[in-house]
This record gives sequence, structure tokens and C-alpha cells, in this order.
Amino acid sequence: MAPSKAASTDKNKAERTKSVEARGSEPLLVETAWEVCNQVGGIYTVLRSKVQSMVGRWGNRYCLVGPYNPETAEVEFQPAPLVGPFGKAVHQLLEMGYRVHYGRWLVSGRPLVVLLDVGSVGGALSEIKYRAWADHGIPASDDTKVDDAMAFGEMCRAFLSVLAEAETPRRPVVAHFHEWQAGLAIPMLRSQSWPGSLVFTTHATLVGRYLATGNPWFYDHLSFLDGDEQAQRFNVHAQHRIEKAAAHAAQVFTTVSDITADECTHLLGRTPDMLLPNGLDIRRFTAMHEFQTLHQQYKERLHEFSIGHFFPNYNFDLDNTLYMFTSGRYEYFNKGMDLTIEALARLNHRLREASSPVTVVFFIITRAPFRSINVHALQSRAMLNEFRAAADAVKESVGDGLFLAAASGEIPDLNVLMEDYWRLRLRRAIHAWRSRPRPGVLTHDLVDEASDPVLNQLRTCRLLNHEDDPVKVVFHPDFVQATNPLFGMEYDQFVRGCHLGVFPSFYEPWGYTPLESIALGVPAVTSDLSGFGSYLQQLVPDHASKGMYVVPRRHSDFHAAAEELTERLFRFVSLGRRDRIILRNSVEAFSEHFDWSNLSRHYTEAHDLALTRVSR
Repeated sequence: MAPSKAASTDKNKAERTKSVEARGSEPLLVETAWEVCNQVGGIYTVLRSKVQSMVGRWGNRYCLVGPYNPETAEVEFQPAPLVGPFGKAVHQLLEMGYRVHYGRWLVSGRPLVVLLDVGSVGGALSEIKYRAWADHGIPASDDTKVDDAMAFGEMCRAFLSVLAEAETPRRPVVAHFHEWQAGLAIPMLRSQSWPGSLVFTTHATLVGRYLATGNPWFYDHLSFLDGDEQAQRFNVHAQHRIEKAAAHAAQVFTTVSDITADECTHLLGRTPDMLLPNGLDIRRFTAMHEFQTLHQQYKERLHEFSIGHFFPNYNFDLDNTLYMFTSGRYEYFNKGMDLTIEALARLNHRLREASSPVTVVFFIITRAPFRSINVHALQSRAMLNEFRAAADAVKESVGDGLFLAAASGEIPDLNVLMEDYWRLRLRRAIHAWRSRPRPGVLTHDLVDEASDPVLNQLRTCRLLNHEDDPVKVVFHPDFVQATNPLFGMEYDQFVRGCHLGVFPSFYEPWGYTPLESIALGVPAVTSDLSGFGSYLQQLVPDHASKGMYVVPRRHSDFHAAAEELTERLFRFVSLGRRDRIILRNSVEAFSEHFDWSNLSRHYTEAHDLALTRVSR
């Protein structure tokens, strides 16, 4: 019978409290991932945001290892002299014929980093594949991602072997690996009796992500699923076997949430030793007493977008308009986009029935294949610029005339002060403005509009931006950035201008989007099937009062969850302005809880446990 979580935790704690003196001098820590200096997904955010906290604890005894990508390295990497234990190990690898780069990652904290050029072992790839199969049962694959992972694993093995040979037994080495792409080195090192400590973190099981997509019974069936069998079904057997071998070979196996821990138990055959919840560098987002001012400032930018998108056809009261959004990878089912749209349709009906004066503009921000920005959206933006130029010119000329008239003791006719040129120019602009078609849902021309799941559900739910719809939807199939002509601001600024983030995911091992939302002082909705939502339920029982809402999805069917989300949205819309300000204050104040200065202690516990298990 498996030990209880409480008993396992007590055992881990007891192991960690063993004498530190037995380990000798202070250890070295090497953290390895495919996303070091190489942004691909969410793990890049984990590593980058955590750096300052790790450097604060470990100093120059901390080093990250990642793949060498010339394009990203040119921006994020700065070479450094080959000194210190990591630099000397790189020097030895270079003499052995490997192509390796050593320097600093140009992020806050500027940590030491080793970048491995996987192409330098391309000639030995067949031998690496054979050893992976013969020693660890990992099958060969024609997938270039698997080939890269195997080459990367071999180079990590070589680097850590050289490092440990120089440092052991003077001081121990801890090697912490993230995800399957970096995992092959773990069973390789264990098979050669490497003297250091090995930690492996999976942020989402590979098979779990495939199984959850479009499968509403995934969690109900999880305990009956065979990970190897399902990996062959989805043609990811090699990747799964690397992940599984790393999980079993590591002295300490971890994941980010209890949601993913269940996947690991059933699909990988090992229950994680502990959880490492993700945090953020909250100081990067902190605006102190200015965050309400920033909300107002960026909300005005969103008002400007609404004017350009909707007002050529009809108007609504911007003072009574709330902005909500969802964002993330385009995983329609996993990210809960289907549930969100259903709840918006129900909210639209409830607000209309209640004769609410509030208009909700909801943004769906994700990346989908598109050809270009919609021509009508660009024309509307150009027209706004024309109105702004005319208004500024009229303001200047009328202002000068008004000043001179007032100084002469007269109250002038303002119509007389306006030049005929600008009067005619404004009339022409207004005529062109009012002849625009009904505001659409899309801001871009999609490559395949007919089969797009978000667009099709919006059509089915008749969320098509009719004038009498209290809920308007804007589907923006690209990420928000300052160079975007429709918004002209960064994603962080966009979020600050909104009132609520909505992320009711069905499959979300952690969930950075709601965490980023609250870090920016914006209330957020998540679900109990996201690691972040589960964390809130367990450790923050009064999370709703702090502006962090958790929609139950684990034991609820789709319609029950949609009704719960609708109710949450309706209550939020019904709040007064003062109540929303109080809620933003509460969210902003509590976000400090998720700073890495608090959450990095879990990493410290994992590393201490790994050192203890090796020193026994």
C-alpha cells in the first residue's frame, strides 16, 4: 500500500534535516533545460523569473545549461572568460572537440550559463541512440526533436562528468533537469555511477497533454491508463520513455502541482517526492501606489480600440464598459476557451434580461494562423488618427482665438473660431467613418476561418457583436505587443488596462496567465484543474475575497461549470466601481505571496533532499 502524502512529506523533511557538515563544502548547482536562453514555452518564464532568487542563494555556484541557438544567443547571451569550476569544465569540453559556449544570461541576476551546440555530436548520434535503447529501453525515432534531445542529453552527460571529476569529493554537485528534452542525461549518469545528486522536474507529462485534449473523461479514466500503451498510440513512445527513465533514475523526482502529480503516478509509474509550485519575480510587476493610475491610463488605450472597432457602427457608454480577456496557447479545449465562450453567451443573455447598463468587451488573445490584420481594422485605426489630428489642430486654433477674445473682454462664438478647412475635413472623415460595416469579431484574416473552433462556437452562440448585445467579443489571433498597430502597447500594459482575466482551463499543469494577471493587480478566474487553482484552494481558503476565483471543473460536467463561470462573471459585472478598486487593491497586495523569494524555498528543499539521499 502506498504511503500517505503526509507520511511521505515527513520522511522527506527528516532526510533533509540530516547534518549538512557531512556534505563537505558548499555544493554547486547546475540547472538544465531546453529553454535556457531559448524561449519556446512556459518553462522559459519559470527559469527566467526564478534566476534572481537562485543567484541570491547560490551566487557563482549556480549555472544554467541549455542548447545553443544562434538567433536567441545573439540577444540573450554574453560570453565570459573560462574561469571558475564551470568555465574550466567548458574548457575541457572544448579540448575534447565539443562546441560549447560559456558566459552570462542577460536577464535580471545575470547567471552563469553554458550553451551546448548539439550539432557537435551529430556524427555520434547513431551510437547515442543505440546506447539509449540498449541501456535504458528508449527506442529510436525519426523525430528531429528526439534527435536533438538525445544529442543534448549526451552533451549534458559529458559536461557534468567533467565537472564532477574535477570537484568530487571536494564538494558535491547537484544537477536539476526540467522536462524530457533535458532528461536523457539522468539515466546515463546513473548508469555510470555519477557521484552527484540528480533532480528531475516534469512540468506536464507528455502523454497526459495528448490524452487530455478533447477528452472530458481524462481525469476519471486516469487510474486505468497505461502510459507506455498510450505513448505508442500517439506516436510519442521515445519521448515518453525518456521522460519515464528520467523520473525513475533521479534521486528526487518533482512536479509543479498535485494535478500533475496524479498524472506522474499513473502514467510514469512514480509518485513525485515533492511539489515545486511556480512563482514570478513580482518586483518586476510592482507599481506600488501607481497601479490604479496605470490601470486608468491603459484602460484609456482600450477605450480607444473600442471606439475604432465598434463606434463606426454604433456607440455605447465607455464609462460603463468592462474589459475582460483570456490568453495563452491556442489549445481550444485544454485552455477552457470552449467553456469561456459558452459562459459569455449565457452572460450576454442574463445582462440583456437584467437591462444592465454595463457593456462587456471580451478579448480572446492567442496565436492562430492568419494572413494579415483585417483591412477594416487598419482603416478604423487610420480614421482615429485622422480625428486625433483634426481635434488637436482645432483645439490649438480655437484656443488661441479664445484667449485673444477673452483678453479683449469678449465671449466669442466658438463656431466662428473654427476654420472652414478643418470643418470640411472633419465632415468628410465622419462620413467615411459612419459608412463602415458592422463590427466583426476578428481583428485579423485567418488562414482557415471555416474550421476555426473559436470562430465557429462564437457563430453558434450568436456572439457576433450585434448592437443590442451587452457582451462584445474581439478575437485577436496574435499576441499583444508594442509594435501592433491596433493596440500599440505591451501585453503587461494591456492586462493592466483590463478588469478581469478569465482562464478556466481543463488541462493546465500550473497556469502562468492567471498568476501574471494578479501580479499586475487584475482579478482572475482559474479552475480547480489548473495547478495554480488547486494551489489556491488548498493554501488560500479565502481566495475569492482576494479577487482570485476558482471554477470547479474536476467533478463537474461542462454545463455545471459553465453556469458557475457565468455566475462569477455576472457578480463581477454587478460590482460597483469602488468595489472593483478594493478588489484590485486586494489582488495586488496578495500577489507578493507568489514571489520567488517565497516559493524558491521548495527548490531548496528538493536540492537538500537530493544531497541527503546521495550522501547516505
